[in-house]
Amino acid sequence: MTAGRHPGEVVPFSPHAHDTFRFLDRSMDDRGVVRLRYGLDGGPEFEERFDLPLPDSREAVDEARIERLLSLLHWVAGVSYYKTAAPPRVAFSGGPPPPATATLLEVLYSEGLGEFAATAGLRHIPRPAFAPGPAPDLHPDDTPPRRVLVPVGGGKDSAVAIEVVRRSGLEFALFSVGAAPAIERTVAVADRPWLRARRHIDPLVRDGLLHSALNGHVPVTAIVSCVALLVAALHGYDTVSLANERSASAGNRWFDGVEINHQFSKSARAEALFADALREVAPGLRLFSILRPASELSIARAFARLTRYHRAFTSCNRVFRIDEARRSESWCGDCDKCRFVFLILAPFLDPGAMRDIFGSDMLNDDTQRDGFARLTGTGGHKPFECVGEVEESVAAARMLASDPRWRDHRVVAHLAEHVLPRFGADVADPAEIMELSSEHAVPADLLPALHEILGT
Repeated sequence: MTAGRHPGEVVPFSPHAHDTFRFLDRSMDDRGVVRLRYGLDGGPEFEERFDLPLPDSREAVDEARIERLLSLLHWVAGVSYYKTAAPPRVAFSGGPPPPATATLLEVLYSEGLGEFAATAGLRHIPRPAFAPGPAPDLHPDDTPPRRVLVPVGGGKDSAVAIEVVRRSGLEFALFSVGAAPAIERTVAVADRPWLRARRHIDPLVRDGLLHSALNGHVPVTAIVSCVALLVAALHGYDTVSLANERSASAGNRWFDGVEINHQFSKSARAEALFADALREVAPGLRLFSILRPASELSIARAFARLTRYHRAFTSCNRVFRIDEARRSESWCGDCDKCRFVFLILAPFLDPGAMRDIFGSDMLNDDTQRDGFARLTGTGGHKPFECVGEVEESVAAARMLASDPRWRDHRVVAHLAEHVLPRFGADVADPAEIMELSSEHAVPADLLPALHEILGT
């Protein structure tokens, strides 16, 4: 926060007046309070803070590894402040990142900001260069997973990931940044130890106090992943198992010669870049998605069987808004995320069960027709939301149109008459879409459990 100003005061700001974004310093005290400081040349400065859960003793903690992971978090979390001006250059007060980390950062601060650039009115995607420093001299470590930390977001994917790891027999705990009600309910159902961090965004950005600052979507999953890795290292977990499905790699639209992806930091490419960076700064610590082989449709099929989570989960993003005063209590029933989750879950549940979960029957509401059509790619580009591939939505619509429980619902009938005929009979076959892919980084020890939970 800029010194010498009153809380809540709007600060005059011109994005084009700044040429360089600076990574200033970072620290973690003995209470687990992390402070990450950034600045733009000529001001302002920013401070992001995290409150991390600490172990009872740090005698067994590799403090040098913690310092390297803290640096990784500092560099990745800076994207929230870089975007205020998106200047052409970056500079480091504490030394540059090592090579693989620099590559990760260059991609996060360019492709990871693709949606931001497209929606904030920029002519081009930012492309700051991260000149690398030397790599630390560390020994490789390919030890199989033993203790797993599972991040929980409160949606269906988290629940399925939890049950896959549980089925594997490995020791595991749960992790979250914050504690939205859906997260608390999911944790209660899962009944496992829970490590919770808290994030405090600088008020200049959180409260929109920089007049005329650029704003838009940032790769937040990358930030959460770095916090999870730091907490895992503090508590002796060797693996962070995310719940990102294979369709998270699919883009939304083209801009500036790049297929931009709302879910870029959940993509397989981002996962691979993180894996390279971890081999460089924390060998033996893994980050991968346990659900990477699976489509959203196959995850929905598995979740439909996990009935104890049905009253716990919520995927509507309005529940997770930073501004708590603007959060919804549950499913809003009128956003692309609500529509998508309803669409892919409905083939595996009856209308009564769906009404119990969502509070309404969205597929019997004429006002929802255009929104559902957009998910199939027939009403414009795929929404900038965490929704699956167009083919998955088409496959779900095919299943519903042939299901006597659903085929007479207004939206389903509309999709069957006006949308599905646009696709050939060989497009979006549900059985093919629900097959597990062989393209993933899931360790062999976890694959049997994955197939058990996500199988037919």
